[in-house]
Amino acid sequence: MQRTTRLTRELSLLATEPPPGITCWQNGQLDNLRAQILGGVDTPYEKGIFNLEIIVPERYPFEPPKIRFLTPIYHPNIDSAGRICLDVLKLPPKGAWRPSLNISTLLTSIQLLMAEPNPDDPLMADISSEYKYNKQLFLLNAREWTEKYAGQ
Repeated sequence: MQRTTRLTRELSLLATEPPPGITCWQNGQLDNLRAQILGGVDTPYEKGIFNLEIIVPERYPFEPPKIRFLTPIYHPNIDSAGRICLDVLKLPPKGAWRPSLNISTLLTSIQLLMAEPNPDDPLMADISSEYKYNKQLFLLNAREWTEKYAGQ
């Protein structure tokens, strides 16, 4: 019950006051959501529209939602299956999820991660070393992927 009430409230807030560049909506059932994040200005993801899937667990908000990219993205912290390496998406002690966080906060954190990758905690080691040691090539590849997969 608490989960349904909270999710309904969060979705209504996301609909009326979404964070800049982020939209989120229900995909059938209440626990199956979709989101779109626009690539940030001055990032290699600029002009891209990235689709995400959000699965809300039974124990939400005591357990974080499972979020993954449906749109392929060239990023050191996001793998080819769309899984995201981000501490707020994991429970403690390894993660930083807290019940006070919400879906809007998570999507904003993912948007920030897109703009500021964390090459020291990568899911994709090859992309991470490219980001660290050959940033021009990384930016070129990331832009290419954005045009190919996330272009409008």
